[in-house]
Amino acid sequence: MPGIEGKVVVITGASSGIGEAAARLLARRGARVVMGARRADRLEKLASAIRAEGGTAEVRAVDVTKRKDVDDLVKLAQTTFGRVDVIVNNAGVMPLSPLSSLKVEEWDRMIDVNIRGVLHGIAAGLPIMKAQGHGQFVNVASIGAHLVVPTAAVYCATKYAVWAISEGLRQESSDIRVTVISPGVTESELADTITDDSARQMMNDYRKIAISSDSIARAIAFAIEQPADVDVNEIVVRPTATTG
Repeated sequence: MPGIEGKVVVITGASSGIGEAAARLLARRGARVVMGARRADRLEKLASAIRAEGGTAEVRAVDVTKRKDVDDLVKLAQTTFGRVDVIVNNAGVMPLSPLSSLKVEEWDRMIDVNIRGVLHGIAAGLPIMKAQGHGQFVNVASIGAHLVVPTAAVYCATKYAVWAISEGLRQESSDIRVTVISPGVTESELADTITDDSARQMMNDYRKIAISSDSIARAIAFAIEQPADVDVNEIVVRPTATTG
């Protein structure tokens, strides 16, 4: 199925930021979006807005660290629309801090959300896509998958893992497309999880050149709309003002 219209697209982390922007854009382009996030109230509000514009949207509260939650989200898409064309594994957290701060619980949270969350999305969708004979995973990584900076060691490690997992999945799957989207600094709520003062100040300075989440949504749409024989494996999207 070329293009976007009519495709069934599952999106995690859809209540804000990149996930929300992608849901809005894809719905406007005719996709049937199935959205998951922890904040059910935000999801319902977003779904109402999409439907008011003539789009199609379904929602379910999801914690991506729980495999059953992600399974239920993907099954909702399959049972409602008969198939699953695309899964956008977008949910993520970014509580940056120096390793010397020993914020081990925050490290664990990043591993659980950023890595296990993507694996849960793959585990939920891969059998369905294999049975269909087609499908696409769009996994949102980060420029941190390519560039390590102070305070971001664990975050970058989780995003490199997303890249590595995606590349392995691509090599194993000749019938399924796999795309990694690696945003540079982007307007989102990710920085709100930073508890370390020095890391928060650094990120506040860095975010002065942030691009909108709509920019990343357009990259996601570009990857999805390609003909079936074209697999866009990775897109890196940075602010023009970025030098590193």
